Amino acid sequence: MTASHAEPVQASGLPLHIKVLLGFLIGATTGLLAYAFGQGVPWVDGLITLVAQPVGQVFLNLLFMLVLPLMFSALVLGVAELSDIASLGRLGLRTLVYTAVFTGIAVLIGILMVNLFAPGRGFDQATLQTVMAGGATRAHELAATGSEMSAMKLLLGIVPKNIVAAAADDKQKLSVMFFALMIGIGLVLTPTPATQRFKEALQGLFEISMKLIGLVIRLAPYAVAALMFALSARFGWGLMKTLGWYACTVVAALAVHGLVVLPLWVRWVGGMKPGRFFRDSEEAILTAFATASSAATLPVTLRVAEQNLKLPPTVGRFVLTIGAAANHHGTALFEGVTVLFLAQVFGIELGVGQQLLVLALCIIGGIGTAGVPAGSLPVITMILAIVGVPPEGIGLILGVDRFLDMCRTALNVTGDLATAVVVAAGEKPGTAAPATGTA
Repeated sequence: MTASHAEPVQASGLPLHIKVLLGFLIGATTGLLAYAFGQGVPWVDGLITLVAQPVGQVFLNLLFMLVLPLMFSALVLGVAELSDIASLGRLGLRTLVYTAVFTGIAVLIGILMVNLFAPGRGFDQATLQTVMAGGATRAHELAATGSEMSAMKLLLGIVPKNIVAAAADDKQKLSVMFFALMIGIGLVLTPTPATQRFKEALQGLFEISMKLIGLVIRLAPYAVAALMFALSARFGWGLMKTLGWYACTVVAALAVHGLVVLPLWVRWVGGMKPGRFFRDSEEAILTAFATASSAATLPVTLRVAEQNLKLPPTVGRFVLTIGAAANHHGTALFEGVTVLFLAQVFGIELGVGQQLLVLALCIIGGIGTAGVPAGSLPVITMILAIVGVPPEGIGLILGVDRFLDMCRTALNVTGDLATAVVVAAGEKPGTAAPATGTA
């Protein structure tokens, strides 16, 4: 994948994240008023059932529709772009190992925090099923599927007998991810003109999917207003408290990884003082926070690495270009927290084995997550289906997702720069591999 994906198309006027915030506030406020003064009133129930819920559901269906093409093309291209690892030897291998290990540490921190704070526990199940607009039967089926999962079934289910059937079955999306990984590896091992054309076709599919995602995201303010009205009109203040506690859990986990783990890593392995690291990286981190896009921040990240952090261009360009596509500490952490939070909301107990599966899927999903705003939502819906949590539950967190997206993107870029510092520290002068294109 290239790093030149355009931001989601926005109309002139207020920025999209401001519109989403206004949609959240308007929907939540009017919903709370309806909860306080309109419970049992026929026209209020009709507004929720016939207007607010359908509008929100159409938005979610549009996202679900694009999950398969986006995830398949993104994951294949993400693996294929790591082809440099085979030829660039130690530099690429260290980058891959650091990416996997510290993405795993980030997800583990998120999982520990969500188990500690339990932001989704105690949610009223009867009300939840009502608000999910007829999804109660599906929720029970998925919950039963999740409880019946075993390590052996999961292992055998990874390799699909029929990829078309697997693509049509929510419970077999892990098989699709495995197939995408195999195709990506095949592209790495078969560098021919024909496979290059196939890769270009997948790049086209990815760009089309991203364009459509951008158009769908333009509807987010209205969908968030509708969803928040329906949810708060049913839940009342209980929902607001739950969402606030969930957001605090995500931010706390991001802070632990970004302000404790990464600085220690940079200091003791990279040989750079944390104060200098953050001071010299400030511009890139703030740009990532403002744009909520690792890809859009890449030009700034590259300039900061070379001019401020004084990293060798050959190292910085390779590590940061790969990082913008595959090194997403914050996104993977957020995905893990969100999956466990929604499992708690639906009253689905995920055992240690299933939580380890979530950890592994979040690491893999980090490769296939597009470095653009809301790029993690399709990944989350896929992981939810795999572990037996209703994917429709993603609607619960849309209202606070934009702010959390900004926070996790800032950590993504911080992680990219930290990885570049550590990799550069381990390279002897003159041994770095040739720089890749910055795209």
